Parts: sequence; C-alpha cells; structure tokens
Amino acid sequence: MSFRSVQRFFVLLFASLIVSAVAAQEKHPLTVEDLLEMEKVADPQASPDSRHAVFVRSTLDLEEDKYRSNLWTVEVDGGNLRQLTSHPEDDTHPRWAPDGKTIYFLSRRSETSQIWQIAIDGGESIQVTDQPLDIQHFTVSPDGKHLAFAMDVFPDCENIDETKKKLDEIEESKSTGRIYDRLLIRHWNVWADGRRSHLFVMPVDSGEPIDVMKGMDADCPSKPFGGSAEFTFSIDGRELIFASRDVGEKEAWSTNFDLYRVPIDGSEAPENITAANPAWDTAPTFSPDGRTLAYLATSRPGYESDNVQIILRSWPMGEERVLAPDRDLSIWMWFGFGVLRFSPDGQTIYTTPVDTGQIGLFGLDCKTDKVETLIKKGSVGAPSVTKNRILFTWNDRSHPPELYSVNPDGSDRRQLTYFNREKLAALRLGEDEQFTFRGWNNETVYGYVVKPVGLDAEKKYPVILSVHGGPQASSLNRFAGHQIFAGKGYAVVMIDYHGSAGYGQAFTDSINNDWGGKPLEDLQKGLAAALKKYPWMDGKRIGASGGSYGGYMMNWIAGNWPDRFRCLVNVCGLFDLRSMYYSTEELWFPEWDFIGTPWQGPENYEKHNPANYVQHWKTPTLVVHGEQDFRVPDTQGIATFTALQRRGIESKLLYFPDEGHGVRKPHNVIQFYNTVLEWFDYWLKTESDVKKPI
Repeated sequence: MSFRSVQRFFVLLFASLIVSAVAAQEKHPLTVEDLLEMEKVADPQASPDSRHAVFVRSTLDLEEDKYRSNLWTVEVDGGNLRQLTSHPEDDTHPRWAPDGKTIYFLSRRSETSQIWQIAIDGGESIQVTDQPLDIQHFTVSPDGKHLAFAMDVFPDCENIDETKKKLDEIEESKSTGRIYDRLLIRHWNVWADGRRSHLFVMPVDSGEPIDVMKGMDADCPSKPFGGSAEFTFSIDGRELIFASRDVGEKEAWSTNFDLYRVPIDGSEAPENITAANPAWDTAPTFSPDGRTLAYLATSRPGYESDNVQIILRSWPMGEERVLAPDRDLSIWMWFGFGVLRFSPDGQTIYTTPVDTGQIGLFGLDCKTDKVETLIKKGSVGAPSVTKNRILFTWNDRSHPPELYSVNPDGSDRRQLTYFNREKLAALRLGEDEQFTFRGWNNETVYGYVVKPVGLDAEKKYPVILSVHGGPQASSLNRFAGHQIFAGKGYAVVMIDYHGSAGYGQAFTDSINNDWGGKPLEDLQKGLAAALKKYPWMDGKRIGASGGSYGGYMMNWIAGNWPDRFRCLVNVCGLFDLRSMYYSTEELWFPEWDFIGTPWQGPENYEKHNPANYVQHWKTPTLVVHGEQDFRVPDTQGIATFTALQRRGIESKLLYFPDEGHGVRKPHNVIQFYNTVLEWFDYWLKTESDVKKPI
C-alpha cells in the first residue's frame, strides 16, 4: 500500500470516528414526543398463497391530535415492502379475498365507515358497501361470496333504514333525556342509547344485508374491545358462528358469553351451542378442513380472569375435549389478545399467552397436547399463519412494534419492517432487567427494573415504583412510557405481585378478597429486594405511581405504608370500594373479587377500603382522572383529591374532560407525562425531604 493510500485510509478512518462520535453525542433519551412519534404496525394478514402480507401502518398527526392509518404490503421473506393505500382518511382492518388478488378494508372515505376493496397491485379503491350506518368489523367467507360485518342497530327496528330514521329523529329532538329500565346504562366510556352491535351477512357483489342476530338484545362483537375474532364463517360458508352475551337484565354482572350458530340467510334463529357452560365462550376458529371448531372457554361464571382453556369440538356437534389440559396457560380474552390460529395442516394451534411478564408465541399440538414456546421474550401480537412462516408483531421495552416472521418451529426469526429504525438509532434507552425475590408466603415473585439512561453505578438515582392495574394483569415487557422516566434519570421498579397473570391460575386467584394484603406485601418485599440488589438506587428518594387498580394501590399505600414514599401519582384509581360498586358499569369484577355485593358481605368491601384509612394519609399526591371514565368513575378521583385537600396534604388534580379510563389523545398524553415528570422532579430530584408548596 502506497503512502498516499495509507494516508487516505487514516483520513477516512478519522472522519468515520468523528461522525460516530458526533452521532453518539446527538443521541438523546426518549421523550414523550419520541414515544408518540414511533410508528405503529398492526393486524398483519397473510395472503392465501402465503407469499405476501398486508398490514396497518399508523403514524402520528399531532396537528389533528390523532394517528393516521394506511395499508402496506410486504413479501413474507421481507422483500418488496410498499404502501398500498394513501388516502387522508384512515384505512384499517385489511382482509384478503380468497383468490388473493384483492384486499378488503375499512375506511371512512365516504360519510360513514364502509368496506372498500383494492387490488394487490394497487390502483383505485372501490367501495363495496354503502350502508347508512358505520360498519365496525367484518370477515370474508371462505369461498369469497359473502361478507359478514357488524353495525350498531336498534334491535326493535325492522331494518337498517329504520335505525337510521330513529337516530335522525333523536338528533333532531329538542329534548335530550333518556329513560333506562335496566343496566347497563353506560359502558367503559360510552352511554348506552339502546343500540346493539349486530352481525349482518350480504353477498359481495350485490344484495341487501341480512341481520342474523335479529331481535337479539345482545352484541357481537362484544363491547368495548371485541373484534372480528369473535365471529367466523363455517368452512362451507353456509353458517356463521359468533360469540355473544345474551343474558337480559343480568348483563352488568354476567360473563356468560356463548357461541351461536346461524345460517347466513337468517332463515333460522341463532342456536346456542355452548349453553352447558355458564361461563365465557369466545374466539371460534375452524380448522382448515372444517372438521374441528376451536374456541376459548372459562369455567367459573362471573370471573373474567379465570383460567382460559382451548376447547376442540368435532364439527358440527361432536365430542369436545380440552387441548393441553395439564398446561396452565394465561390466555387473555380481551384487548385483542385471545386469538387462535390453526396451522395449514390443522395439527397445531398457535396462540399468545401471557407468561412471566411476556406475551409469547406458543404452538399446541392438537394430537399430543405438546406445548412449544416459539417466542419467549417481549410481546407478540396478531399472529397470522402461512404455509411455511408465522407472521406477527413484536416489541419489548427497548424496541417499538415492527412486523416479524418465524418458522413454525421457532427458528429463523426475521424482522420484516424497520419503520422506527432511524428514530430508535437516535435514542439512548435504559437497560431493563428481570429479577426474582421471595414475596408473600415465601413464594417466588418476579420484578422488573428499567435502569436510568447512562447509568453510573457510583451515583445514586431516585426510584419510581410503578404498579400495574388489573389487578389480574402484568407488567408486560413492551415499549412504553417507563423509558421516559429512565431518560430523566429515574430507576423504574415494577413488581408482578400476587394476583398478576402469567404465573399460573393459583397465583392469579390468590388475591380474591385480598386486594390490600398479598399485593402490598409483595410490593414492600419487592422494593426492598430491588434496593438491595441495585445499590445505585437511592432508598431515600422514592415515589410511586399506578393506574386503575394501581391507582387503588396508591390510595392503599397512603394509608397503610405512609412513611415510605416522598410522593405518589394516582391515575384513575379507586378510593371507596363501596361507592365504587354502585357507580361502576360491569359488576362482575367487584362481585367476584369481594365475594358478593356490598349488602351481602359489607365487611369484604370495608376490609381493604382506602377510604377507611384517610386519617393516616400524609404523602403528597398527584391525582389524574378522566370525565369519561365509567369503569372507575371520576368521582373516585375527585374524592381522592378532596380527602387530600381536606387533610392539608400537598396535592394536585389533573382532570381530562375528554378522556376515559386512561389517557389516549396525543396532546393529552404530552400534558400527562409533563405533569407527572414535573411532580416527580419536584419531590425526588433533591436530597431534602422538606419542600415548599408548589
């Protein structure tokens, strides 16, 4: 090599090092704006020939305070990624036509949400349905001749036009009062107006939709989080199988969802095919040959968090058996988690249970009951099965959601999209770690730590104990706001206390009628274990936060662990269990967790009631609540703030008139995190416990 070549080599090397150093300096911790700007990948659907996938890509439009969604396609091996739709209105819920040449999807390109169609090669989209009401979910029959979709209608109206006419009359009326004669009068964040989500079937080419749930005072999909996984065509396309809770006046305290079969022409009334089970039946899925119906079922009525089993039924009305009965899987049936997917040969079912803080991808052999874990760590979503690969979305605490695929045996995992690669490369994130300790009854409990960005083990860092809601949920390993706090120099500790999902049904069941007992003990022991394991955590500067049940725990901690924390953040938390029962919407969860109603067992509602310990409160608290929260009504947050103010405790109330159970709108999310960070910074970023009022 000549001197000039050597000189050029070192010049280039030096320049490269400078660029790398500058790039490293330009990296920054995750902010709330960064979190919101991460693009979302969802709902992947494999093509019938197993060559392509269509999926939804959503990007932030902060000016409009929303996310915009379009359809994209990619080959299963990761090649030929391209945008399929680009309309200003959202395009979602893609579903393939059986011939693989076109894709159906939902869009509001007309005045209402309707089904549209576009060729796989692109071109102009074609409107398929033109109904006067919004279509919310749909599926395509196996032969491609029919569509089944959901619309909200008045059950006593003869047809769709009558529902539209009645809605117009209500809109034009000068009086606004509604009369109710039974529960549910409101649900999650919406007041009931008498309409029900009914399934309709219509030919793809032409014809009038037929309400196959005509007269049923019930919903399919279930509200508020149900979807198209709750209904399916039979393989021959002649029938529809759907899940619904048709229990009349018991709706507010019942979890008795059943499966119904009905001919697509509506010539017969729906037949309840799981009437023998008084608990929850849902997610009907046919094997490729149509000879087996798989579905999810619980066995204890009134218990949403009961052990979920996969049932295999010989179709049409043959014998049933439980798949892998000896395996205790925590399969959630809400928020779109309860999905079953058959392999092309019908021998394996794929699903996504919660497992020790992860949402994994599992394969269950339908003959041998053998269970294999294909993806263990992180959070898997929306699996879709091809002949040779399984598509899914995946994320963890350090990686936002992208599209992936894997072989049926779990090998050769590939990332197919990289929408967030540049954004992620510009960030400095905190390392996360899982640990275990001995909790209640000396049993193993799992904890999780997100370390401060740029951790220097010789320094001391303030700590935030983050308590998950549920309580039968989990501190899932997914990309979320914990990294925002790590970026501001906080250590975040999470504990999957007794009652959490993903550790066996006995672990989940253990807090029945014990909301303030075992979980608090686990939080106390878990925090102590974290402080011992990580000496760089500052045990003198600790705050705590939680939402929903986690917010309940903030109020419970205030009265029963009052000297541990410098400050608390209570998001949509419960204050008074007795009044909560009388103002929430679905009553099955307090009736199960507190063993009956307040008049049947008042002592159970008072035993762990935060309202009974206000006299011990002393910890400064930020309260956050939304006016549209009907699960934990806003009066619970207002009562918390009232108690704090009357006690003379330093406190603030952040109240959102346009939010429900949690904070969703982008601008509100920014305000939420900024307010919470300001609160923690004020109380935790100094050595002194003495503060001036803020």
